[in-house]
Order: sequence, then C-alpha cells, then structure tokens
Amino acid sequence: MTASVLYDAPGPVTRRRTMISSVVAGVIIAAVLVVVAFRLGASGQFDGERWSPLFNPTDRAFPAVWTLLGNALVATLTAAVLTLAFALVIGTTLAVTRITAAPWYRWLVVGVVELLRGVPVVIAIFFAARVLPEVGLDLPLLWYLVIGLTAYNCVIIAEIIRAGIQSLPRGQSEAGYSLGLTRGQVLSSILLPQAFRIMLPALISQLVVIVKDTSLGFIITYMEFVRTANLIVQELRNPIQIYFLVAVIFILLNYGLGKLAEYVERRLSRSRTTAVAAPAGLDTAGGGGG
Repeated sequence: MTASVLYDAPGPVTRRRTMISSVVAGVIIAAVLVVVAFRLGASGQFDGERWSPLFNPTDRAFPAVWTLLGNALVATLTAAVLTLAFALVIGTTLAVTRITAAPWYRWLVVGVVELLRGVPVVIAIFFAARVLPEVGLDLPLLWYLVIGLTAYNCVIIAEIIRAGIQSLPRGQSEAGYSLGLTRGQVLSSILLPQAFRIMLPALISQLVVIVKDTSLGFIITYMEFVRTANLIVQELRNPIQIYFLVAVIFILLNYGLGKLAEYVERRLSRSRTTAVAAPAGLDTAGGGGG
C-alpha cells in the first residue's frame, strides 16, 4: 500500500466507509433524478412539441430558432476573440511594465492591476456602456462588452505572463545580458517567448472564462447567446428545452477549449523533454566516437 505525500493512505475500514457513503449518495442522487424526471414528465416537458422547434427540421420554427442561435453564437465568439486579443496585448504590456518599472512609479502599475482585479466584471461592462457615451465615445454594443471584459481579463493575463517570466531560471536573462543585449531585448527575445510557451495552457483556460463571461452582455442588451435564448423562450414558452440546449452548447465549447489546453500542455511537455534529452544523446554519441 503506497503512502501519499499529502495524506495517509486509507485503511480497510476507511475504504469500506467511503464505499458505503458513495453508494448511499449515489442512491439518493438517483432517487432525486427519478423524482425530477417524473415531475417534468407530468408537466409535459418531454412532449414532442416542446422539443420540435429545436430538433425537428420540419417544424416551422426550426429555421428561425437556429438562425437566431447561430448568429448569437457568432456574436458571442466574436466578443470572446476580440477580448482575448486586446487583453493579451494590454496584459503583456502591463506584465512587462510591472517587471521593468522603476520603484518610483511601479506602485502606479500595481495599483491599476489590483484595482481592475477587484472590480466585478459586470460593473466593468456596465461602466463602459454608461460612462463612455457620456464622454463622447458612442460605440456599438459589442465594443462596450469587449472593453468591459478586457478591463478585467487583461490584468489576469498580465499576472499569468508575469508568473511565467518569474518562473524562468535567472540564468536565462543573465546569459542575454552577457551577450550585450539590452533589458528590452532580453524580455522580447528570450523571456517572453518562453513565458508564453509555459503559460499557454493557462491562457487557453482563460479563454474559457472569457467565453462564459460574454453572457454578461445581457445587461447592456447585447445580443449574445444567452440573451438570444431568453428572447426565444419568450416566444416559444419552453425555457427548460432552450436552456438545456444552450447549456449543452456551452459545455461542448468549453470542454473543447479545455481539451485544447490539455493537448497543448502535453505537446509542450513532450517538446521540453525531447529538447533536454537530445543533448544527452549527442554527448553519448560523441563519447562513443572518441
């Protein structure tokens, strides 16, 4: 029986209790699901006419529903991609500025980062949509949503990139300085590429957060996925079916992004292992030839 570093391995009694608790919890959850399914069936939620507009191409509402949902999904992904692009550029700038800033003004950069991290995303979106028009910036609703999301996510990405830079060995920058590179050249040519490579899975995971946060665009009446689903519900009167479909689409989309992050992480780990193993193989070959 292998002992764990974090906790003692459970003994026979503990394993038996865990198994019994798991079985009891499973039975309770199954019973609740059965009751819920029975109540939904009794209220007609499984009737074909409630699901027909979503899954029956012959239904007269089917084309309109999927056209609206398709346009809304495109609007959601557009906001997410724009937010990621702007947040990546601004976040990288903040991370580099925080690392290279002189002590007399570093507090200002840190203050901006901590302020934006503490502001709820919904407040940032509402602020952009209500305050910016008052100062003459009359923009489409998409850009208010992007500005609000970018204000929050840029500082999160800045901290991710800063953590990636600080995780690198000090010898990386010292080697650059020894070659006569300036501080900016060391950051742009040596540190930042490695930091992006290390933190790429975390950046992809942040995209999942951004995609989900686009649903907050409802507060400024932006026609994103969830708001469009609400309008369809008001017309068809089948909220359970519509929201179930929206949830499944979001789950599949975010699951795909999560798997992409795992794939990238595995590829990067494999490439780092290969890069480390290659010099050792060359040394061995060289030694045999000598």
